[in-house]
Amino acid sequence: MQSVPLTDHEFRSFQEMIFFVAGISMSAAKKQLVGGRLAKRIKHYGMASYGDYFSLLMKPEAKDELQIAVDLLTTNETYFFREPAHFEFLRNRALPEMSGQASVRIWSGACSSGEEPYSLAMIMAERLGSRPWEIVASDICTRVLDKARGGHYAMERADDIPPALLGKYCLKGVAEQEGTFLVEKKLRSRIQFLQVNLNANLPSLGEFDMIFLRNVLIYFDMDTKRKAVQRMLPLLRKGGYFVVSHSESLHGVTDGLQMVMPSVYLKP
Repeated sequence: MQSVPLTDHEFRSFQEMIFFVAGISMSAAKKQLVGGRLAKRIKHYGMASYGDYFSLLMKPEAKDELQIAVDLLTTNETYFFREPAHFEFLRNRALPEMSGQASVRIWSGACSSGEEPYSLAMIMAERLGSRPWEIVASDICTRVLDKARGGHYAMERADDIPPALLGKYCLKGVAEQEGTFLVEKKLRSRIQFLQVNLNANLPSLGEFDMIFLRNVLIYFDMDTKRKAVQRMLPLLRKGGYFVVSHSESLHGVTDGLQMVMPSVYLKP
């Protein structure tokens, strides 16, 4: 139970902060979530109010604490092979179309704790074998990126991994690691995990054949969606694919892409 209440005024301050930093629009319904997730930081500093904590975050020397707050307030729900139609599209259409290329690069634009890029990597390893390929996986949250780099998960997270791929690319934990599995090192080495804020100028990432930006745009208002996609599109090569989640659409967001199927778009 929270010992320090979060006032409406304080909640609005955090709403504005997370929108400014990450482009995420939080409704009034998220007030309890914000209070609960930041309560541990209030307790950590022994503060009397959320307003005191917000004042700390606004100090130039508090960049590390600001990142902690952003990490706590961003949602990172994900699982292996989520929305499997996209992985079937990658396997059966996109990668065969790239058969003549020297190398293939994919960007997982909101990779969370790594389940999406590792799922992509299993498909690419199956289809491309020893050919050069790479995945860049990014997220704004440093905490989940640390988890993703390790590639170490509880065994129940493996339920959605096809058994053949699980056996081929994952190592089952024994002894003190029992009940867990580890994505094999060769697969992990193909993925570069980076902190990237889609609501700011992007770092130099190179050009991609596919960009996955799934379950992210639902947290943005329309203007933020347009700006984020506008930043990303120059990094997608002509003939490349841009993938959003089944609950999202790029209608009204950009006219630089053509819909191939719901949630999958082509850069002509």
